[in-house]
Parts: sequence; structure tokens; C-alpha cells
Amino acid sequence: MMAGKVLILMGSASDAETMRAAAEVLSRYGIPCEMTVASAHRSPDRTRTLARGAEKDGFSVIITGAGAAAHLAGCVAAETVLPVIGVPLAGSALGGFDALLATVQMPAGVPVATMSVGKAGAQNAGHLAAQILSLSSPKLRSKIRAGRKAMADAIEKAAKRLP
Repeated sequence: MMAGKVLILMGSASDAETMRAAAEVLSRYGIPCEMTVASAHRSPDRTRTLARGAEKDGFSVIITGAGAAAHLAGCVAAETVLPVIGVPLAGSALGGFDALLATVQMPAGVPVATMSVGKAGAQNAGHLAAQILSLSSPKLRSKIRAGRKAMADAIEKAAKRLP
């Protein structure tokens, strides 16, 4: 088992398809994670309980995904000192821009690492969580380096196939 596990929270069950991208990245690295729904607005007590108990429950990083007003990441960050990574989701007529602004605009002293909107953001949240955990795991750091090399190798091969 790697150094720690990751809690993935999402504001609605409809966010699961996008947030599974983070879980898939973590799985490739061998990092255990748990996913659940907790809404900053519709279930604030549940959200608070999960955030406050995450460290005691063995989590080392929390990834959140929410659309529209997207206060989930900030509410979670206010209740824990664990690293919180926010993934803005396209859940409104503004296509995720509102969620991006809500996630990235945190007051000093309550940080949230904010990813891009949607699936790529969820994937990058998984990668960033792995990088955070790799600070105490040379084995995980080696896996991350190998993954980066594989991406670079794929680009080199694609470049050679072009006329």
C-alpha cells in the first residue's frame, strides 16, 4: 500500500462520471481512494463531518468536485488541514466558469489547489494527489516519473509518424 489514501467528495451523484477520472488515475498508481457525495449546500453537516474526520480515518489528501456555486472545496478546506484539491465542474449555464471562480477564490490561509474544469481537471487532481503522497514514498515517485516518461515517449513516436 502507498503512503496514504485519498478521499474524493462530489457535490452530487451526477458528478460521479467525471470524478471517476481522479479515482482511475489514483488506481493506476496503486493509491487507495474512497468516493462519496457530500454537498456544501444540501448536506453541510455531512460535509463537515467527512472533512473533520478525514485525517482520523486515514486520508492524506481530499479531492472535491462541484459545479455551479462550487463551495464544496472551500467548505472542506475550512474544516481540515489536509491538502484539498478542487475540481470545478460544468454544472450550470456558465459551463463551469462559475465553479472555477468559486473554487479558486479562497481567502488567505485556507488554500485549495484548483484544477481545470471537468474531466481533465479530475485527472490532474489524481496526479497532484499522487505527487503530494510521493513526498513520503520514493516508490510512488518512481511510478510518477515512469508515467511522465511514457507520455513523453508517446509524443516522440507520434512526431516521428508525421510526414
